[in-house]
Amino acid sequence: MATKKVLVIMGSDSDFPIMEGCFKLLKKFGIDYEVHIASAHRSPDKAHKLASEAKDNGFGVIIGAAGLAAHLAGVLASNTILPVIGVPCKGGALNGVDALYATVQMPTGIPVATVAIDGGSNAAILAAQILAVGDDELSYKLLEYKKELASSVDTKEAKLQEKIKEAGL
Repeated sequence: MATKKVLVIMGSDSDFPIMEGCFKLLKKFGIDYEVHIASAHRSPDKAHKLASEAKDNGFGVIIGAAGLAAHLAGVLASNTILPVIGVPCKGGALNGVDALYATVQMPTGIPVATVAIDGGSNAAILAAQILAVGDDELSYKLLEYKKELASSVDTKEAKLQEKIKEAGL
């Protein structure tokens, strides 16, 4: 069975820099994805259509990224049975806190898994973890990625110890 795809919907093209890490990680894990722009407020019919047709179109997870009022992920979740991951994006007077609250504070029956403000990369990892439940190959890729993370900490530790030694501290 082929891995399901991930549908990524951004509220605006200005969310691209936040979501670029998401796209890179999905590609690294070998997960096919599509990216679209739809607004919960300016194009609600498009958002509804994308979410309601996602399962039939071969998607297994939806990621919704939006800032300010950030109702996009909730609107997507209300129109599908697929897991929806919300990425609140920094912006406006409250630096993304408003987007975080709008994304995470969903009513019973319409859950949205929410990552950190500007957490596009973590959204990709969480989507991969969800899809990996039924995919051993993807599970292996995630295990290898976690090993890379651990190795990067060891590398940083070695560099730190060298700096301390060079500084005579």
